Amino acid sequence: MRLRPFAAAIALGASALALSGCATSLQTQVSRYQAMPAPQGQTFIVVPGEGKARPGGLEFERYAALVAGQLAAHGYRPAADPKGANMVVELGYNVDSGQTRISDYGPGFGAYWGPSRFYYPRFGYWGSPFSYGWNDPFWYGSGIDSYVEYHSELDLHIRAMGTNQPLFDGRAEARSTTNRLDAVLPGLVEAIFTGFPGQNGEVVRISIPARPAATRSY
Repeated sequence: MRLRPFAAAIALGASALALSGCATSLQTQVSRYQAMPAPQGQTFIVVPGEGKARPGGLEFERYAALVAGQLAAHGYRPAADPKGANMVVELGYNVDSGQTRISDYGPGFGAYWGPSRFYYPRFGYWGSPFSYGWNDPFWYGSGIDSYVEYHSELDLHIRAMGTNQPLFDGRAEARSTTNRLDAVLPGLVEAIFTGFPGQNGEVVRISIPARPAATRSY
């Protein structure tokens, strides 16, 4: 069913509000297991882990620098000599190939308007803390909302140099409508270090303000 011109205009305006509201944060789930020593200037090195981090290279160095900066802010120091480091920090990250999601918001918008909030199936109530991400298509004319949802994750493992004793195992996960690591990885790094090292065995949800991805030039 096609929306009437007036209803379509309302729908378009509501979708713009929903998108602007949803672009304000990245919702993450963080799990942590830790036996970290109190920071006393221990030194560390960051090495590639699983997933897209495995090849290393310039992309890995960028995200490794973010992790190193967070560890330094928590009282640990990058090792001047890798052989003399106290801790090895293994950084892995990945994003899947995505899944297409389709939702039908019905024949019109009347049933979805309440006294003070607008309901949009993918995002929940506009203004709610949960959102999927950025660059979301909105097909207001057909009654169908179609998008691709990507799952991204960051894994962080810290081991004592020499003994390989586990000190920290953490994972930050998020769903978004972009598969660009430069858009989601900084937020996942920030999430896993929010309240670091956290409580042993905790699973927490952390909202990180969204930041625009770096502009690409071709």
